[in-house]
Amino acid sequence: MAQAEQPPTIAAASDLQFALEDVADRFTAQTGKRVRLNFGSSGNFRRQIAQGAPFEVYMSADEAYVEALHESGHVRNAGDLYAVGRIVLITRKGGPIDPEAGLDGLAQALADNEVQHFAIANPEHAPYGVAAKQALQSAGLWEAIQPHLRKGENVSQAAQFALSSEVDGGIVAWSLALAPVVDQRSTWSRIEAEKHAPLRQRMALVEGAGETAEAFYDFVLSEQGQAVLAEYGFVPPSGD
Repeated sequence: MAQAEQPPTIAAASDLQFALEDVADRFTAQTGKRVRLNFGSSGNFRRQIAQGAPFEVYMSADEAYVEALHESGHVRNAGDLYAVGRIVLITRKGGPIDPEAGLDGLAQALADNEVQHFAIANPEHAPYGVAAKQALQSAGLWEAIQPHLRKGENVSQAAQFALSSEVDGGIVAWSLALAPVVDQRSTWSRIEAEKHAPLRQRMALVEGAGETAEAFYDFVLSEQGQAVLAEYGFVPPSGD
């Protein structure tokens, strides 16, 4: 019984860092129940859950990871889409890249040798890193930027890198750029959605999830939970 009363741990993609904290606060205010939020890269969480990590809800930034865990029997079902993410080109205020000029501005900064380091999440296991790579490839910049890349373990770390004095900019989640603590320190602009594959974000209950986890899962998908996610730039699942 005591085990069941412990707040469930939520494995959440790091693009949710600020948005999900807000969702969780509202969930607790409404229900009196608490959850523990653990943020990281979706690919790493997928591996940990497959190895038996004690998470009860898995919120991935790439639906393919949830589908893989469903096929292997580690999550209860195929889950639900809860959001579609977007990416931004970002730099600290006064940085050498002009985000308002979009990827063309990045291309110009590269041509002018003004970019020493550029941050993205590691595309090997972070969906926002994959989207960043696709956007750079679409602009013909992937090869040119290789010597300058600084890869974050997840998109939240990439955002920290991008705003540091040692890094000239990066491509990160729009949801992170919208957070006041980031927005007030940065200049950013959205990258066109057609520059990368849609970031279809899916969640599922892990096998053995308890009642509080189920309630939180439902709250994320509720009108109230979806409204909070929309405040952080997430497109509703039914959107483009």
